Amino acid sequence: MHNTAAAPDTGLTTEKLREKILRNIRKLQNTFTRELLAFALFILISIGALSDFTPLATLSRVLAAKLGPAPPINLISALLVLYIFAAIILILSRMMSGVCKCGGVGHVAYLTGFYGFYHFAGALRENFWAVFASGLTILVLESYHIWTFCSEEIEKEKEVLATLERKGE
Repeated sequence: MHNTAAAPDTGLTTEKLREKILRNIRKLQNTFTRELLAFALFILISIGALSDFTPLATLSRVLAAKLGPAPPINLISALLVLYIFAAIILILSRMMSGVCKCGGVGHVAYLTGFYGFYHFAGALRENFWAVFASGLTILVLESYHIWTFCSEEIEKEKEVLATLERKGE
């Protein structure tokens, strides 16, 4: 039988607090799962980029005609380097401050953009590995951050849940 007395300092019954804790745990688990899905999306896009987006060749020509000339390859590479450093610094600052803000999908969008720029500049084959290695570095670091943050928060929630269980006995 569950204790329905008010939990200290929350105004919630023990059962409602237990439900809230379980919802928080599921939310934290889903946060990490979304990060892994972003990683998988990057891998799928990279597989397409490895073949220079051959299945989209007709669409690429039409889109390239509408967009106009591609930026110079040196500019794309310089922006990629700038993006890498900015993304890593942002992730490290989140890690140091203990903030859990997921950026996996955003990173995938930016990296896909770099694949696209190189593709339209006709230099994707030569620069594929630079974008791929950059993406892996950024997404692994982001995933590690989210995993450690979520794991710590889940442990805290489980400790509160265990305390509730002991008090409910």
